[in-house]
Amino acid sequence: MCNGCVHKEYPDRGNTCLENGSYLMNYLGCAKCNHRDFVLISNKATEDEDGEEIITYDHVCKTCDHVVARHEYTFSVVDEYQEYTMLCMLCGKAEDSISVLPDDPRQCAPLF
Repeated sequence: MCNGCVHKEYPDRGNTCLENGSYLMNYLGCAKCNHRDFVLISNKATEDEDGEEIITYDHVCKTCDHVVARHEYTFSVVDEYQEYTMLCMLCGKAEDSISVLPDDPRQCAPLF
């Protein structure tokens, strides 16, 4: 991973968790070849550990194959919520939790 290729390391992305793709707004350009082009995704792998899906891949410079960042995305179901996390030097860090129920109990107003 290369901190010379990004504007900011691990920017806070709130609840925006990317399962695939790249956050190009944070990409300065390749520190190795000095080109600013698209980054490719390589070495993509999916694992399933104890009900948690983990997707990992590398962001790679299109011109020289320099590894810009390593991306990790996780998905799991905990109690009645879908939990998402993302950690990547280029795309940032984020967490999200969504209820599997039609109405999210955390969003309901109290009756009394």
